Amino acid sequence: MTTIGIVGAGAAAAAAAHVLDGAVPDAEITVLEKSGGLCGRAATRRNDDRSLVYDYGANYLKSANDRVTTLVTETLADDGMVDATEPIHTFDAAGEVSPGRDADDHKWSYRTGLTQIAKRLFGGTDATVHRRTRVETIRRVPAGDGDTDASGASDGTWTLVDDEGEQWGPFDAVVVNPPAPQTAALLADAEWDAPARESLQRAAESVPYRSVWTAVLHYPFALDRPYYGLVNTDKEHAVGWISREECKAGHVPDGESLLVVQAGGEWSTAHYDDDPADNVAELAGYAAEIVGDDRLLDPSWTDHQGWRYAIPEGGVDPDPVAAAAAHDCYVLGDWVAGEARLHAALANGLDVGDRIATQV
Repeated sequence: MTTIGIVGAGAAAAAAAHVLDGAVPDAEITVLEKSGGLCGRAATRRNDDRSLVYDYGANYLKSANDRVTTLVTETLADDGMVDATEPIHTFDAAGEVSPGRDADDHKWSYRTGLTQIAKRLFGGTDATVHRRTRVETIRRVPAGDGDTDASGASDGTWTLVDDEGEQWGPFDAVVVNPPAPQTAALLADAEWDAPARESLQRAAESVPYRSVWTAVLHYPFALDRPYYGLVNTDKEHAVGWISREECKAGHVPDGESLLVVQAGGEWSTAHYDDDPADNVAELAGYAAEIVGDDRLLDPSWTDHQGWRYAIPEGGVDPDPVAAAAAHDCYVLGDWVAGEARLHAALANGLDVGDRIATQV
């Protein structure tokens, strides 16, 4: 029986598990996720008292990859899928809005939010997902006397150790899904004496990331605007993105509005550890200016979230990734794909799943 350990339950990991469950029917897949949720930054929250559902990390799934589109519209159940049909407009450093960007063909979510993607992918497999289980150590256990082949690879196994000291494994292959800086930290502390570990650690460390601080603003009135989202294309404004969750069926009651306001990278870094109430108030002020409605200064309810490692702004060198894979250590995610979009993470997970299936 093939055993596979996965660190992190993000979208790419879910896609890889989906492929492996079908391609390697006898595989035993164990997923260790540090948080209580699935799908990584494609995150959803609910406020049941106010009947609100909102995607506060990734905003939607774009129909930009044929294999991913087939996955979500044909392979997975498409019940509850919603499409925000309003376009995306732009705004500049002065907050001036214009219809300067074509809308994506589809902007998909679900009535219960984007986390449905990972829930449906994992739910269709025999994988066991352990939430609130933080992996602290990745350990390579050589087989026999530790002999290696010419590439430095061996027939050893992998063990994962969580923050409670519990050991998971042994695994024939290990798959690592966290953002590049967190993956680099795991590799730095890994008990794996091989040049491939060092080169992959350095490669992961070199991937630049942008932080994002997000405010969620609810209002008891409907906004009359012709767009779903606003994006700051010149990257000169404190705000990078504003979207209207009421454009997604099932997310916001009729006659109400819910804005997701994501600050730009410089503002997010500068204010990341500031008082959340102050951050929310400032971002509400920017939203009021950009959208052009002073009522937005006074939301009836708010939420917030900071993403320290939100958006990779570059890809990883593929050579160290391939070298680690020769040791049955795989990394995956949007930073491996080189594109900070949900469809790219899913596509990368499908591709990595295919590669693992041919090796284990």
